[in-house]
Amino acid sequence: MQDAFSSPEYQTRHPSPYDPPRPPPYSSPSPHHTSPSHLTYPWQPQPQPPEPARRRQPRHHALGRHSDIRVLRGAYRRQRRVATLTALGYFTLFLLLSAFAPGLMTSEVSGGLPTGLLLGLLQVPVTCLAIGLYEYTARRSVDPIADRIRRQTQLDAKREATR
Repeated sequence: MQDAFSSPEYQTRHPSPYDPPRPPPYSSPSPHHTSPSHLTYPWQPQPQPPEPARRRQPRHHALGRHSDIRVLRGAYRRQRRVATLTALGYFTLFLLLSAFAPGLMTSEVSGGLPTGLLLGLLQVPVTCLAIGLYEYTARRSVDPIADRIRRQTQLDAKREATR
């Protein structure tokens, strides 16, 4: 005895998801038939992409992980801190003396020149000293590291171009 769900008409209209797919009755293989570039059914075996050709690993690490970059960052950080703390440290000292030692700041040094005015005028030479210190440390410690990294990068770029 057949029920309505086991009839062949129902089976062709409502295939079970567990049954393997059947080719449509109207398709006939032809020798000139070109297959589509994508797969029709997800359970068909996927073509494996060709394995990429292995490249030789460079002798040097990428620049982001390079130890010279870390050394350069550290040297530049120290340079900024020394120069900034020189200028701001003197200015902070001047402000603290103005706030907490008004007697010292109003005392006269010579010829009616108050100490506070003298210390305020010394801010300009101290700032120039901080700029000079910045340039000196740049030439002595930061620039040689940056030049070495620049030369290494140019060599790496030439090596890549010849491959």
